[in-house]
Amino acid sequence: MSRSSLDKKASRVIVIGAGIGGLTAGALLAHRGYSVLIVDQALVPGGCASTFKRKGFTFDVGATQVAGLEPGGIHHRIFSELEIDIPEATPCDPACAVYLPGELSPINVWRDPEKWREERQRQFPGSERFWQLLATLFQASWEFQGRDPVLPPRNLWDLWQLTQAVRPSTLITVPFTLFTVGDALRLYGLSNDRRLRTFLDLQLKLYSQVNAEETALLYAATALSVSQLPQGLFHLQGSMQILSDRLVESLERDGGKLLLRHTVEKITVENNQATSVTIRNQQSGEVWTETADHIVANVTVQNLVQLLGEQAPFGYKQRVEKLPPASGAFVVYLGVDASAIPPECPPHLQFLHDADGPIGENNSLFVSVSHSGDGRAPDGKATIIASSFVDPLKWWRTENYEELKQKYTEEAIARLGQYFYLKPETIVHQEAATPRTFAHYTARDRGIVGGIGQRIPTFGPFGFANRTPINHLWLVGDSTHPGEGTAGVSYSALTVVRQIASNQAIGKSY
Repeated sequence: MSRSSLDKKASRVIVIGAGIGGLTAGALLAHRGYSVLIVDQALVPGGCASTFKRKGFTFDVGATQVAGLEPGGIHHRIFSELEIDIPEATPCDPACAVYLPGELSPINVWRDPEKWREERQRQFPGSERFWQLLATLFQASWEFQGRDPVLPPRNLWDLWQLTQAVRPSTLITVPFTLFTVGDALRLYGLSNDRRLRTFLDLQLKLYSQVNAEETALLYAATALSVSQLPQGLFHLQGSMQILSDRLVESLERDGGKLLLRHTVEKITVENNQATSVTIRNQQSGEVWTETADHIVANVTVQNLVQLLGEQAPFGYKQRVEKLPPASGAFVVYLGVDASAIPPECPPHLQFLHDADGPIGENNSLFVSVSHSGDGRAPDGKATIIASSFVDPLKWWRTENYEELKQKYTEEAIARLGQYFYLKPETIVHQEAATPRTFAHYTARDRGIVGGIGQRIPTFGPFGFANRTPINHLWLVGDSTHPGEGTAGVSYSALTVVRQIASNQAIGKSY
């Protein structure tokens, strides 16, 4: 679509937030001929998928693995449309090595479907019918998602896109729409299989923010299956920043503009239509208003309500306020000598410990390890990034923040030391991030990460729509379908771009 083919009255778009969702929406809109301005308060683009450098090491801030790079995957599709090169990446195999309490051998989530089937049958005897159900639901859901449905629909155009994505094979998912993973375990008599449930709790907390008992089954089917061929999880060459950098290059090539270190303080609404944003230059203090025909908010749904202030629709605001508490993250970043890494260490590991301690809500650590030549560490060195979910409010209410941070850091390193050789002589650099750190650098409400949780009331057809109750105001990111991760937020961005381009941005709903 050329710029001249657009209605000029509807061509101005302001995107709030330069995370992957915002950058993807902005780049696609610019490529389709819209006039795009992206505004972000951070020093670098990428949000929770950005990076920082210390002493020659490059650390991924939050996200450390990527789905959707394979042909037909969402990143591959978007990069192809933008006519930019797909980033170089290595498949993660295993996608994760999971260590349960007291066990010295991991459960390896292999990329090869047959190897993974053999692994799970050996690890969880008698559970294969459960896994086959997940595989069946995943296949139907994946084909459905690949036809770009709009979930949840909020007007006739959305509903038409949704019905166009439905096929007879899709209907197999309908009876399971209100099932959780816990329900499926009970269906197959596995509810008392403590080891299987522990494994599922660990993996699902990582991908859905909630445990097996609460996670929507249809979401879990994708989260637990996407790491196998022909899909897969990938480790980017260089760092996660390459995704943001290439999207920014595409945006600017097509005439779009990115303003960093600028804060959007308010969204103005007139006659139930978003009309402008108030922007503050962090360096000069200058404040001004930018008008737009569409405003795309790549923020949490909590942040969106704050930006609207008294203009937030009552019902929408009330729904947000009633959401269960979201999770924050505590992250330790280590730059180490390569001798600290065990031979043939997988790129991603997950540890669950029996012992009580301050580390996280579920006493687990998710660990990402760089490998030689991947651009994250000098020769003979490596990075270790370990994260755990935490209650964000604890970090805002504490009277001894630095003391609490130090306690968590020491405990995390001690537990990592049970697998890695971590001594003063092997640790070159260490630092930690808390929910307060994430709030400072990403501006996410209370520093929450990973979305609002894939429970039944917030999943797919029951979740927050890209169309907000305010006309021409759109929500992109991990608060919307299909959820967290760079692939998830990119899907939400593509949906918004299609909705804006449809010229059907009318109608009011929640």
